Amino acid sequence: MRREILVSATPQESWVALREDNKLAEIMFDRPDQDRVLGDIFLGRVEAVLPGIQAAFVDIGTGKAGFLHVSDLNLPSEDDGEGGNGKGRRGRGRRKGNLPPIQDHVQKGQEILVQVTKEAISTKGPRLTAEISLPGRFLVYMPHASRVGVSRKIEGRAQRSKLRSMAQNVPPDDSGGLIVRTVGEEVTQEKLEHEFGRLFERWQSIEARAKELSAPAAVHREATLISGVIRDLFSDKFEALRVDSKKAYNEIVDYVTSVDPDLLDRVHLHNGSGPLFDEFGVEEAIQKAFSRNVPLKSGGSLVIEPTEALVSIDVNTGRFTGKGKKDPEQTILKTNLEAAREIAKQLRLRDVGGIIVVDFIDMEAQENRDKVLRELRSYLGRDRARTKTFEISDLGLVEMTRQRVRPSVFNSLTSVCQSCGGIGRVYTPATVVRQIERTLKRAAASKEERSLVVRVHPEVALRVIEEEPGLMKRLRDRTRLELRLRDDPLMRLDEFRLLSGPAETDVTDKYAA
Repeated sequence: MRREILVSATPQESWVALREDNKLAEIMFDRPDQDRVLGDIFLGRVEAVLPGIQAAFVDIGTGKAGFLHVSDLNLPSEDDGEGGNGKGRRGRGRRKGNLPPIQDHVQKGQEILVQVTKEAISTKGPRLTAEISLPGRFLVYMPHASRVGVSRKIEGRAQRSKLRSMAQNVPPDDSGGLIVRTVGEEVTQEKLEHEFGRLFERWQSIEARAKELSAPAAVHREATLISGVIRDLFSDKFEALRVDSKKAYNEIVDYVTSVDPDLLDRVHLHNGSGPLFDEFGVEEAIQKAFSRNVPLKSGGSLVIEPTEALVSIDVNTGRFTGKGKKDPEQTILKTNLEAAREIAKQLRLRDVGGIIVVDFIDMEAQENRDKVLRELRSYLGRDRARTKTFEISDLGLVEMTRQRVRPSVFNSLTSVCQSCGGIGRVYTPATVVRQIERTLKRAAASKEERSLVVRVHPEVALRVIEEEPGLMKRLRDRTRLELRLRDDPLMRLDEFRLLSGPAETDVTDKYAA
């Protein structure tokens, strides 16, 4: 697979695009006004402790209080040995039933050092943890852990064993735990020790700074988007890293020189006549990622509908009917397999998180259902975000979850439509006409009006003229009001206004439901 990273940076915003086989696979962006705090460390003050949900709300000074669950407290675990997940967090080793009451460890008004693990999304505040972790190029240092782990994505028992043995000799006793990252697959003992020393010094600096501050206060900021991507992702698995900013290019070169100089020949400054993203079709791909409908090569399609609670994805066969009508099951299977691959790509590209429900086309054979599920899981395996996929139900539905740590690019770049209130639909002209009719009846019943101008969108006026030419006369006779219809292209399609008397005073709110 051919992979490359594109970086577009200006003082106003930064974009990072990951391309796989010449197609956009993942997009990330950041702006100063986004107030991103993921990975940042704060000295917070506990605002409230809620034993009923075993959680606390912590003020970290960012507006919305952060959510701290008892499972994210820095508490010793009964079993702190090496488990299979390699996360190295002491609190994560306990089952929920074994968690101590949060009120025994956290009190209102208490100052506590926490790290943001999930950005504030919609009405929810950020998710917090007291189990701090500091990411480096080759390892993640966890001051409050004692275990050494290796990234799950590093395959091969011999290689994992070798890395674990090397890493176990790195941290001094009682100095914390660590995880060897995926990019550290070929790391040397010397590099591990050097990076651990740097991260350990950073932690000591964080502790010292926290003692000098009063809550709520920011103690340590995570790396910027570009720096974080280069640190976490850029390796020999990428053929190229292209940058359109001289300043960002110099910073990347300095960093790569210090950690992995063998990669320098893969870093390129874009000198083309046009924008970097235009040359590689990134802008166009981003626009397509906002579309509700996603066409499939076979002629079928996906319909992706985000809601507050979950994201629904519907699979349609469209015009695809296969080679013949004798075996519709094979036609459906082919469409579902293609849809499974595309769904995995779209979830990653759109950075969809939370609960996702996929409505595949019904398949009769269990064998075919299993094939589709295996295909979906296989392609989801390429995703950096954690996913969990359940079996296909009797209704052909697949329930799944995808890790969500920040608002999606779509939510960050767009706002709620003021015309439709965020539902994506508006009243038809016929519906608006009926609303106007009922509103005029209320105005007539008040006995306070004599003449009214009804101001509407041109399409609503056209509906009245062409479909109901006698409407205004009928309403004049029924209401005994002087009525005039006026079109206004600046009006929303589902909006109308009532203007009273010679002064044309707006009285819409007085009579509209």
